[in-house]
Amino acid sequence: MSRNKSVRDYIRTIVDFPHEGIMFRDVTTLFADPRGFRMAIDQMLHPYAGERIDKVVGLEARGFILGGAIAHQLSVGFVPIRKKGKLPGTTISQDYKLEYGEAIVEIHDDAIMPGEKILVVDDLLATGGTAAAGIKLIERLGGEIVSCSFIIDLPELGGRKVLEGMGMDVHVLCEFEGL
Repeated sequence: MSRNKSVRDYIRTIVDFPHEGIMFRDVTTLFADPRGFRMAIDQMLHPYAGERIDKVVGLEARGFILGGAIAHQLSVGFVPIRKKGKLPGTTISQDYKLEYGEAIVEIHDDAIMPGEKILVVDDLLATGGTAAAGIKLIERLGGEIVSCSFIIDLPELGGRKVLEGMGMDVHVLCEFEGL
């Protein structure tokens, strides 16, 4: 593998998955390569050097992989935001719209204390629906979001604009055109 590879170079595109016309950006190839995975984690951390971050929140499911690694590097706690019915304790929930319907995400009601500084992470920013729902949950618990960090942005789907419209700082490592 070339030393000059970027994070983007480690991401595989799968045509027509999960539906015809979709160009699926597969980060499992990035995660499987030790150099690529370390590069992604380091680049996701870099903008926050010197910033106070109390917890990292990962969005289901690939955000758990990234969030765990980033929380470990920062020596802070990790909090998952999961699909409805997946967390065992008392939760709060937030519904959001999908292109094909609605979904609900949840967080434990004691996962974040008021005033804690939070970094939100996931692999992909598309329409921003899941991230926006997660942000609302964090804010309902009193968390203060430092930033939202993603490996991939699909700018044509407008997710970054949605999050920035909510007053969020957004950091991405690379962009891909198309769906």
